Amino acid sequence: MSISKLIQSQDYFWIWASAESKTVITLSAIRDLMLDTCEVSKALVIAPLRVARDTWPAEAEKWDHLEDIDVSVIVGDKKTRIAALNHPAMVYVINRENVKFLVEYYEKNGLRWDFDAVIIDELSSFKNHQSQRFKWLRKVRPFVKRMIGLTGTPTSNGLMDLWAEIGILDGGERLGRFIGRYREAYFKAGSMNPQTGVVFQYVPRPGAEKQIYEKIADITISMKAMDYLHMPDCVPARHYVEMDKKERKLYDMLRKDLLIPLEDADIDAANAASLTGKLLQMANGAVYDENSAVREIHQRKLEKLEDLIEAANGQSVLVAYWFKHDRQRIMEHLSSMGYKPRDIKESKDIRDWNEGNIQVALIHPASAGHGLNIQSGGHILIWFGLTWSLELYQQTNARLWRQGQTDVVTIHHIICKDTVDEDVMVALEQKDITQEKLIAAVKARLY
Repeated sequence: MSISKLIQSQDYFWIWASAESKTVITLSAIRDLMLDTCEVSKALVIAPLRVARDTWPAEAEKWDHLEDIDVSVIVGDKKTRIAALNHPAMVYVINRENVKFLVEYYEKNGLRWDFDAVIIDELSSFKNHQSQRFKWLRKVRPFVKRMIGLTGTPTSNGLMDLWAEIGILDGGERLGRFIGRYREAYFKAGSMNPQTGVVFQYVPRPGAEKQIYEKIADITISMKAMDYLHMPDCVPARHYVEMDKKERKLYDMLRKDLLIPLEDADIDAANAASLTGKLLQMANGAVYDENSAVREIHQRKLEKLEDLIEAANGQSVLVAYWFKHDRQRIMEHLSSMGYKPRDIKESKDIRDWNEGNIQVALIHPASAGHGLNIQSGGHILIWFGLTWSLELYQQTNARLWRQGQTDVVTIHHIICKDTVDEDVMVALEQKDITQEKLIAAVKARLY
């Protein structure tokens, strides 16, 4: 049975696969449901902004068997969105931030919700049951005949995420209607404040993982590209840099005292969460002071970044950064060395990158971590600064290591030795273990 047939046979379904694969698979299934069996009349795709604007319409145009699928993209200002919504089409694509706008538009105009199929691209972005997008989509869930969730990172932060993701698909049928009941049934306190009783972290009860996997197995399927496609190798590499004694003294001072007193402004951390962010900044080479001014600590990572770009010998390089001042410092440093670094933000940037017209491109995981097809432009990714989010980390890596890539992908990590950078790498590896268990539990068995 094909994935397309599985989608057609279920009222709600969850697919984990590579981004480009799941897009064309889903469009193919929707086409069959519309034109062959007439079970779907109007489909809505909810996706990250750039994916909604660029990837879905591009995939529909790319494949000959999808030439009769009309796609209307509901992005832009309000007037443009309304015009796209009223444009006759078979598939409508909207960015997830505008789910509230769409539901309100139907309500305010007294319209009947007529999207009988809803596809959520990157279902993991609906893991927060308190988010506006989750609440507004849940309002119209009873009127949707088919719900399909797509993601490459199902449990980036652990099994607790699954409650909202599965719940938006099946209305709470498998994991319960209330997050509290789900938590009580499958989790226990891992760490908590003994005085207030506030739980900082929940961990699965013995046997809970298996129970959860069994509950959701009938509506989930996972496919890894390397199991079905001839994927090039992906080679991770770590490059360590080290602070000198003066720089290390400042880092240790902030870590121990939560304060670095300076003449005109202090560098301080209000709490443990703030401290982690400040230490990550210092590991990267600069930090914001109490007045939001940037204080440079060192240039170790900038120097290593320069070395890695030079070693690429003219090949295009993608650089992932996290903090705003990282971007600014990278831009200034590389420009002074004769490079012309450029952000990947707009459609033109994507085209230029894929055509090989950008030697050094900068990307922020939070704004470009999902669904962008930029694998044609290069095969070298450098993490200048790391993120705690496994989802954003993996999705950013998947911009280059994905179907259509023809070269060996190298993912460089610039790590400041004996800093929180090393803790982040360990955390990402541990989270990935949990996710791999879940993916393996519902691995596709296609015959």
